[in-house]
Amino acid sequence: MILEAIKKKRYHYQNHNSLSCYFYFLVISLDFMNKLYIVLLIRHLLDGNSKKMKIYISLPVFNEIEYLPKTINSIKRQSYSNFKLFVCVNQPDEWWDDIEKRYICENNQKTLCYLKSLKNISVTIIDKTSKGNGWNTKKAGVGLARKTLMDAISNYKQTKKDDIILSLDADTVFSENYFLSIIENFKAHKKAVALSVPYYHRLTDNDVVDRAMLRYEIYMRYYSINLWRIKSPYSFTALGSAIALPVWAYNAIGGITAKKSGEDFYFLQKLRKYGDILLWNKEKVYPYSRFSDRVFFGTGPAMIKGNLSDWKSYPIYHFSLFDEIKSLYDLFPALFYKDVDNTVSNFFCDKFKDTDLWQNIRDNYKDEKHFVRACHTKIDGLRILQYLKSRQKKEEKRADEKNLTEFLYNFYNIEIKKSDIDLSDLSFKKSSVQMLNIIRNFLFKKEEEEEKLSVNSFKGTS
Repeated sequence: MILEAIKKKRYHYQNHNSLSCYFYFLVISLDFMNKLYIVLLIRHLLDGNSKKMKIYISLPVFNEIEYLPKTINSIKRQSYSNFKLFVCVNQPDEWWDDIEKRYICENNQKTLCYLKSLKNISVTIIDKTSKGNGWNTKKAGVGLARKTLMDAISNYKQTKKDDIILSLDADTVFSENYFLSIIENFKAHKKAVALSVPYYHRLTDNDVVDRAMLRYEIYMRYYSINLWRIKSPYSFTALGSAIALPVWAYNAIGGITAKKSGEDFYFLQKLRKYGDILLWNKEKVYPYSRFSDRVFFGTGPAMIKGNLSDWKSYPIYHFSLFDEIKSLYDLFPALFYKDVDNTVSNFFCDKFKDTDLWQNIRDNYKDEKHFVRACHTKIDGLRILQYLKSRQKKEEKRADEKNLTEFLYNFYNIEIKKSDIDLSDLSFKKSSVQMLNIIRNFLFKKEEEEEKLSVNSFKGTS
């Protein structure tokens, strides 16, 4: 009975001092041999608790007092309680003297007060908002905030190499088992350098917001599925609110690079070049759907531009353009032995201003396997996007809806015919939000299938 009591109490006390105090009163009532046995057991239990992987949450906040409490509530109700929260409230210092920006500074001050009032949660606040503390650099933005946070976590005296850095945004919610799912995933895949967490934007009941969000998410899922289809190593979606990685991997790549926008994309790409990224997780995150201009590109800005009918930065590329990338992928083994004429290859030789592009890689890698990997490192996610944009400009102008329709009929014809999807007169402007949501959910399901399959073939599985 005593042992059962000890085991149960172990899970009711997060603080070792409280746990030790409980055991002290329990032990003094026992004879010497029982005392010795219980003390050794206590040490074993406490040591086991200290060896648990800890989650360090990296949370940048910018003008988000309206959304932050929901994120904090999601954090507070986690079933896995071994975590610590790091928050960076930030904006440029000069905004205090800008009459049009001062409201953001004041919003951030409310956030500081809110964070300081929190109870029953371990939080470290990095104040980059109070007058005199704000950013004084042209690099100011969410990228610098993420770097400041993650560097602070990696340098924190209690951080261990196998602990997890969990990147979140202040408008994101998740289930009570989210942290536990992260821990279980990394325990099962100890060589994984990162996890790109599945995401899903919930509808808001505001048709204007939902239409813009669905158009953008359809673009992202369509893009990702086509990368899966051609077996690209960069078939991930980079969201700052949906990234987790071990501290050792963060240190190994030299950390995240501060950028005003797109830091999450470059961060995951950097990690992918170092090792394998997990692309499936039992739990997902739910970023809030909203118009936001806190970054230069991403979901919020895309929705703002899209609401003004400007989607040129987020086109639905015809699937044949992805096939052209695959034609180069298929040539990588042959390129180890000699140059092969290929339109896509020629594009990248011009892009890098290097007519001996493949020969230079051959000179540094003496076997086919490492040569092919080096080619994928060279022709990375950014280069793929550059190629697609370049080809798109040369293509006959085609409606995004037509490209999406052709893709769905070409690869999922039977499933589409059996579904409720009506592609006969698809229009991102005129089709119902309900129909756009059905299409989004179909693409979500297809992407999810690929993500699940990737776990079975994951190279870093322990």
